Amino acid sequence: FSTYLLISIGYTGGEKLAAAGLTPEVFWTILAALGMAVFVPFYTFFFLRRILSVYDAAAMAATYGSISIVTFVVGTEFLARTNVGFGGHMVAVMSIMESPAVIMGIILVRMFAPRGESGAGRPGLRAILHESFCNGTVLLLVGSLAIGVITGRTAGEGLKPFMSGIFKGIVLLFLLDVGMLAARKAGKLIEVGPALVAFGILAPLANAALGIGLAWLLGMGRGDALLFTLLCASSSYIVVPAAMRQAVPEANPGLFELLSLSITFPFKIGRAHV
Repeated sequence: FSTYLLISIGYTGGEKLAAAGLTPEVFWTILAALGMAVFVPFYTFFFLRRILSVYDAAAMAATYGSISIVTFVVGTEFLARTNVGFGGHMVAVMSIMESPAVIMGIILVRMFAPRGESGAGRPGLRAILHESFCNGTVLLLVGSLAIGVITGRTAGEGLKPFMSGIFKGIVLLFLLDVGMLAARKAGKLIEVGPALVAFGILAPLANAALGIGLAWLLGMGRGDALLFTLLCASSSYIVVPAAMRQAVPEANPGLFELLSLSITFPFKIGRAHV
């Protein structure tokens, strides 16, 4: 399901991006996205550091600094159902926001971990950069986006039944699978504690407020503003947790995966439809 969604979103976004071109609006939106991808893990780390270890705070900050592709998919479906258009460059914005949070998480660990531990058991910066920008999810998304840009609308006519015809059905099946996974993890929320549960709800609201402010300053359209806000309020529960397991083995993966999937994800999906 996830492979199909990445291909479909990337290719369709590439077609729209080819039609729109690299305008000043696209450039400033990408720049704002990069700024949020760096700022969110930075400020959330110092908040989480009050209640978590350096390693757990950095891993959690990276998770909440990245994005959720599923939330983006739900946002695009909501816009399609309400007949509100959005730019194809938002797919490029999504792919750009995927990796910087991982790098920020590693930098924060190296800066604030106890002396003598900041490099233990972790790959070097080159390996981190390679894993962040060349992991399968990013490559599949960016590759599909590039193919969509190159082939354009005309060459893609024959792919419409596959790229968009079955899209909604696949989204429903994927959300069902994700919901079942979240339900299986829900019983462990008692172990997390009220402070982190509150963070899982308040952090997306704070980041969404920042996203709304930036969208207003940049004069984004309604569709682009909604997707940009959703991306700013997102938290990863697939790509970044997997990367942080390898990069920060001292962190507790059950902590940030549980909070992102069982609290933040359903909260975001609910608010996206209000």
